[in-house]
Amino acid sequence: MSNPGLLITLEGVDGGGKTTQASLLVEDLEAAGHEVVRLREPGGTRLSEKLRLLVLDPQYEEMCDECELLLYEAARAQLVHQIIRPALERGAVIVCDRFFDSTYAYQAGGRGLPRDLVKTANDLGRCGIVPNATLVFDIDPKEALTRATHEGADRLESEGMEFQQRVRDEYLRLAREEPDRVHIVDAIGTVEVVHARVREALRGVVSL
Repeated sequence: MSNPGLLITLEGVDGGGKTTQASLLVEDLEAAGHEVVRLREPGGTRLSEKLRLLVLDPQYEEMCDECELLLYEAARAQLVHQIIRPALERGAVIVCDRFFDSTYAYQAGGRGLPRDLVKTANDLGRCGIVPNATLVFDIDPKEALTRATHEGADRLESEGMEFQQRVRDEYLRLAREEPDRVHIVDAIGTVEVVHARVREALRGVVSL
């Protein structure tokens, strides 16, 4: 990307601690003097948040895989045009909870859609934007699912353990294919220990 800003994305199966670590990372970045924009996917704009409600609502069990894929891409395209690109152009650091790697992991890995199809959809939805760094919080799917569903499960969390394992496997595959961008962060340990791993993974990417 030629933009002066940075896009850092946080990935992994639900229950891996992304939300907590995103908050700590934002605090570090702000303390270092950066303008920080914190986002989540799907979401971040009025339209994208409405699409989030649709795609995660357990009542829509009839939703087909292709419909799910396209809803994610629509939400992403709106977020890029409305929030991400303007923030990058003015030099902000964006911390985004999920981006197009989630689509690879969940729709190609979890759902089993063809990878080429998902890549083509991602190319449309990302509107030319690629993260500068992606952190994948890796955790055993069984433990992650227990954490994520202790207060109830959304439509994707309800898919069960085998689905979550396929998602994890796809994230690990992505990290092997793009080691310069995609970094695995061991999500097991105290919040402080995992945060130290985040800081180390971002060494050379952004000043903290």
